[in-house]
Amino acid sequence: MKLISAYSLNQEDWLHLLMTSGSTKHLLPFWLDGLYKDRTIWERHVSPKLLEDLQQKMNFSLPRISSVQESQDGTVKFLIQFEDSLEVETVLIPFHKRFTVCLSSQVGCGMNCSFCYTGTQGLKRNLTSGEIVGQYLVARNWLKNKNSKVLNPSIVFMGQGEPLHNLTELKKAISILSDPQILGIGPKQMTLSTVGYLPGLKTFETLPNLNLALSLHSPFDEERKVLIPINERWPLPDVMKELDRITEGSKRIITYEYLLIKDFNMSDEHVEGLYKLLGNRPAILNLIPFNPFPGSNWERPEMSLIDAFKEKLVTKKLRVMIRTTKGSDILAACGQLKVNNLARNHEKH
Repeated sequence: MKLISAYSLNQEDWLHLLMTSGSTKHLLPFWLDGLYKDRTIWERHVSPKLLEDLQQKMNFSLPRISSVQESQDGTVKFLIQFEDSLEVETVLIPFHKRFTVCLSSQVGCGMNCSFCYTGTQGLKRNLTSGEIVGQYLVARNWLKNKNSKVLNPSIVFMGQGEPLHNLTELKKAISILSDPQILGIGPKQMTLSTVGYLPGLKTFETLPNLNLALSLHSPFDEERKVLIPINERWPLPDVMKELDRITEGSKRIITYEYLLIKDFNMSDEHVEGLYKLLGNRPAILNLIPFNPFPGSNWERPEMSLIDAFKEKLVTKKLRVMIRTTKGSDILAACGQLKVNNLARNHEKH
């Protein structure tokens, strides 16, 4: 019988389990601190019999690190293996004050975006909430072993998979990650990136008030279909209508991610199209120079063209940033994640 992951239970689940195991609610904070911070706490507060009983019911192991690659810029890419031998890539990205961990929500991805390496492998399966939380803990623990005083990393759900395509498990994972009694990652320290999966966007308010980013990449519907095939089913006007509903009456600002692809989406017409689309919306435009990957048909533009495109957008009074590429030398940058041969070969059997 497959055991339930201990990292898939939120505070309410643990309280119920402890109470039905003959304990009291006063044990809960010690139990959670022992699970997520320091196991020696259990030695002082948890009876050996209770611990033995729970260890027979639950799986307390974390996903396994198959390999670690460290970039010249400090980015760290983990290949993380789950119990069925399937793997995902999880990335630690260094910033000025704290790291950010880029988490995967699926093994592979079913969106098939032409700019993304992950999409070339298809969707293998959704990750469970315990596997999503487990990824975070593996990366955090690795980081704290290097520097015990480092802050818990922030989170971006921008790894392998479309997060809103796995909303149930993602929602449970976020409830665990954000709980002040567990890991305490504030909603504003989390960002979810979507390609515009409309069924998920329609229920976005069921998640905590985390940051939202849309993979835009073109202001023109027909052109966007070339990059994001689901735009055929859920076109950009419908997605924007839903984003308008989400931001209505709030101070929420949506980040629009825009891949800069040489000779494709950087013309003056694109500048005008972006102004028409975003000029009157609460928006930040995040320009991302395309990150090449094996077999890609797209090319990265020269920095002079990137700067010129940005200046034209700034002239239009749009809020624009250029995302610094990190980890491209180890295929850890945006759009470059893909599981290794072990996981791909596993799928063939």
